[in-house]
Amino acid sequence: MSTNPDVVIVGAGLAGLCCARTLHAAGVSFQLLEASDGVGGRVRTDVVDRFQLDRGFQVLLESYPEAERVLDYAALDLKPFEPGALIWFGGHMHRFIDPWRKKGEWRAAYDSPVGSLADKLRLARLRRRLGHTPVDKIFAPPDKSARADRSTREGLADEGFSPVMIEHFFEPFFGGILLDRDLKTSSRMFEFIFSMMAKSRVSVPAKGMGAIPAQIATKLPVNSIRVNSPVEKIDGSMVTLAGGEKIQARAVVIATDGPTAAKLLAGSGAAIPAPASRSVSCFYYAADEPPVAEPILVLAGTRGGTVNNLSVMDAVAPGYAPAGKHLVSVTVLGDYSGKDNELTEEQLNGFVIADLKGWFGPVVRSWRLLKSYRIPNAQPEQLPGSLNPAERPVRLSPATYVCGDHRDNASINGAMTSGRRAAEALLADLSS
Repeated sequence: MSTNPDVVIVGAGLAGLCCARTLHAAGVSFQLLEASDGVGGRVRTDVVDRFQLDRGFQVLLESYPEAERVLDYAALDLKPFEPGALIWFGGHMHRFIDPWRKKGEWRAAYDSPVGSLADKLRLARLRRRLGHTPVDKIFAPPDKSARADRSTREGLADEGFSPVMIEHFFEPFFGGILLDRDLKTSSRMFEFIFSMMAKSRVSVPAKGMGAIPAQIATKLPVNSIRVNSPVEKIDGSMVTLAGGEKIQARAVVIATDGPTAAKLLAGSGAAIPAPASRSVSCFYYAADEPPVAEPILVLAGTRGGTVNNLSVMDAVAPGYAPAGKHLVSVTVLGDYSGKDNELTEEQLNGFVIADLKGWFGPVVRSWRLLKSYRIPNAQPEQLPGSLNPAERPVRLSPATYVCGDHRDNASINGAMTSGRRAAEALLADLSS
């Protein structure tokens, strides 16, 4: 690899890797600089005591258009979740399965206390509409769409869903995906996720979510990725690393999360505002017996507790836990590390166990905490209006480009798409 590549890409998350992939296909040389010790950014998997721990509970919606185009699903050996959830409310677990996706569940769906019959008919209508709506129409700006942008909660109320249905199902299920139990997120983002889930399975790779960026990285030239290489300064197309090394290129692509990109570009002619972020914590436990035996998401159907959702990951993909053991993943929404609500890992773990003792009994006290992750910038905040336009500019100034989910939408698909868009804009400029 040349010491003066055509392009320097800062950040080896999904956006940076997909940018590199597109540049490589076009024959443009690049150097990808990653501050941490491996590729993937927020999509990584650690191995702890032979358990596979994703850095935060994450899934792949198999119908994501960019993921379908880029990834080899067969090689990832994707393992699907059950299409639905177990929901804890009223002192009991209630099964709520998508009968369109799983045969033999129509009667159970009809009898489920999760929402009224009218709610279920509205859910069928919403599924039918969004399942046939193209992605570009979902993200169409207000002047080209009959549906004004609003919060997800307002959108659901406008669809006629009851407060009970919203509380028991939409809040924990989609709140867990959007990292927003209040459902303040743009209804356009909700509709995009809903449409993707209506069309395909929700899965994880057999070897963890980190297999996704690893697969992309293996197709890139040897020595094109440098890890443990944090960037200190960007001045035009000159990049200075923390140790003082300088790399001159024809162009620079900043492929980090939004707050990091804003910090790196501060004071330059290509500065961008730091986007607000959603935070999440994930706790992983080793258990001798699984709290649930099936590959399904378990939701907190009422507010007031700490836990939002739980899953037994080895029930979905057996490789997540060693033989004879089980891996329980627990998600807690919000930021518990701030000045006014700081909690230690031990304190937050205590609240989690107290919650789950009510669900599964005293056996949860025997679970062994393997590791917890606190992710302050897990997703960019996407309030109504933030997705207009759905694709924000990736070319900031001559020779300076930016990509990441903060330039498209807070999803694996958004991150991957933004990386490709940045590369395509850069290639167009280089050829002009």
